[in-house]
Amino acid sequence: MRLIMVGGDKTVYFLARQFISRDYHVTIINRDLARSKELAEQTGATVVFGEGSDIRRLEEAGARRANVVMALTSHDQDNLITCQIAQKIFGVPRTMALVNDPENEMVFEKLGISVVFSATKVIASLIEQQADFEEIQMLMPLANGRINVTDVRLDADAPAIGKSLAELELSRGALIACIIRDDKVVVPHGDTRLLFNDHLILISQPDNQTEDLMRLCGLQT
Repeated sequence: MRLIMVGGDKTVYFLARQFISRDYHVTIINRDLARSKELAEQTGATVVFGEGSDIRRLEEAGARRANVVMALTSHDQDNLITCQIAQKIFGVPRTMALVNDPENEMVFEKLGISVVFSATKVIASLIEQQADFEEIQMLMPLANGRINVTDVRLDADAPAIGKSLAELELSRGALIACIIRDDKVVVPHGDTRLLFNDHLILISQPDNQTEDLMRLCGLQT
């Protein structure tokens, strides 16, 4: 895997170390000379000094052979331009962009960026979930947000208690992948009945998630 990251904050530093530990070929483009030297020394990545939105710097970083370009700067416009150049000029198959202003997320998606993520939106979502719904915790989105993995705890009033999985009538595409019960993992079957304080790992589609959660625990996200 050949990966180019644009930026230079701590996120880039930690990601570079993580990817290098997995034997990825990592190149970082950074606009600050002193920081570029630090990243090269601290991560072992190849570091190119310059702007990630500069065609020459992307060329120097090996964009023609890259599998992924990640634009992680604090400037949305730079991140968008970097990804568009990577896609249209160098043919990079997958681009990922950090969106600092959540209102720009839809624009990035419409312009064809492969993966768009907003740190502000993710943090706000986590705060809301922890503040309002102790029974429901979003673990992770998959497939560019088309699938959600959720930890659902059944409290004493949950409508799913006592029902078998076959009786739940969850939406098509929803799946209870496993049940964590008394610190043990239970692989469920159609006749498995749900009990108080079960933790369900639910895999579902966002469009039907509210309906599925209502059937399980009576709460809406």
